[in-house]
Parts: sequence; C-alpha cells; structure tokens
Amino acid sequence: MLQGKTALITGGSSGIGLAAAQMLRDNGARIAITGRSRQKLDEAAAALGGDVLAIAADVSSLADLARVRTETEAAFGSLDILFANAGAALATPLATTDEATYHNIMDVNVKGVFFTVQAVLPLMRDGGSIVLNTSWLNQVGTPGRAILSASKAAVRSFARTMSAELLDRRIRVNAVSPGSIETPIHRGRDQSAEEFRAYAERVGSQVPLGRMGRPEEIAAAVLFLASDASSYMLGAEIVVDGGRSEL
Repeated sequence: MLQGKTALITGGSSGIGLAAAQMLRDNGARIAITGRSRQKLDEAAAALGGDVLAIAADVSSLADLARVRTETEAAFGSLDILFANAGAALATPLATTDEATYHNIMDVNVKGVFFTVQAVLPLMRDGGSIVLNTSWLNQVGTPGRAILSASKAAVRSFARTMSAELLDRRIRVNAVSPGSIETPIHRGRDQSAEEFRAYAERVGSQVPLGRMGRPEEIAAAVLFLASDASSYMLGAEIVVDGGRSEL
C-alpha cells in the first residue's frame, strides 16, 4: 500500500506513534521516528527492525525540529507522509493549574505540531499526506481538561487551515482523534501493572464499547489517512474513541 514512500512519525518511540510506525512500515514505507529519550528510541528502532531512522528531538524546540529536517533529508531526500503525533497530556483543573503546566501542554501540542509541519514542509512531496493527532476531547467539555482540550481543538483547526493553505501542492492534511487508548501516557511512573489494569477497567466502563482502545486501532486510521485510499479526504477528522464522544 505504501511501497516506495517515506514517513516521519513524531513521538514514535511508544504508544500510538510506535504502533503507527510499525503499521506504516509493514505496508511498505521507509520510516523515521522522533522522541525525546535516546534509549526509548533505540529500543523502538530495534523492535521495528530494518533501517528505521531514529532521531532524538523535542518537538517544542525549533532547533531540534531543524535537525529533524536535516537528518530526514539526508536519509530519505523527501517525505510522502508526516504523522504529527507527539503530545503531552496532563490534568489542568481551573483553580490549580500553574503557568508551567500551561506552557508544557501548549508548547508540545500546539507549537510542536505547527512547527513540525513548518519544518518538514520543504521535504514533503506534492500530493503527500499529513496526519495530525488530536483527541476526542476537542468535542466535549470534560472537567479538569480545559488546556488539554483547547490544545487538541487547535490541532483539529490546523487540519482545516493547513489543508486550505496547501491546496496548490495537493498535500492533504487530516486528523485522527483517539479516545482513551492503552498507552504509556496514561500510566503513572509509579503505577503497577495491577493498578493500571484497574484504571483501564474504570475508564473502559465509561466507553460505550466497554473498554479502552488499543494503539493499533488508531494506527489503522493513520494508515488509511496516509494512503491513497483516503485520496478524497481533506481537512477531515476520523474519531476513534469507542463512541465516547458521540453516544
């Protein structure tokens, strides 16, 4: 499906990003991934196998993003697919959230996505595909998630505005909107496997399908949006949340 194509996945060392990298690679694409931890990147690259390009980078740093562009261009020459997946998820209660938390979320989720696209746009081939990772939270009012939800609503808006701006190059920009997915971002540093399982069951009970989602279920939507199978989709959003935002 993606033979001969190249793809960059930010936040590709775990969770949804790693699952997407695996699925795109399994379907023929050459893969580059980014992440902040060199160790996790090396482990992910080893798990993916083959000639995966792993670049240690923080998407909130424009200097790091410039290096991502340079290293990707040196390895691939050009890009067909970008999955802007790297993100931060923290609780932000209205009464207690501090400025540092605000900047952490906005710098990664909004600034990071915008400048990731800007950085690699010169490498994107005409007719390529950009997939942005937003969230079901962009559609609902969830207590304690004001800043996270706002950041993801901004990403949803980017899919529309960037699509309009890139029409002349036929670069499609679409969004995938995950619900609650079983990934490391949902697991606390000191949380045991049993504690996380209890958490997953509790969250899953709030989902119409009765469970949290799997990273591979989001990756399948990313594969669709990255491929020519979605050639008539532009500025759109695929919601993969077990019905949580709709039912």
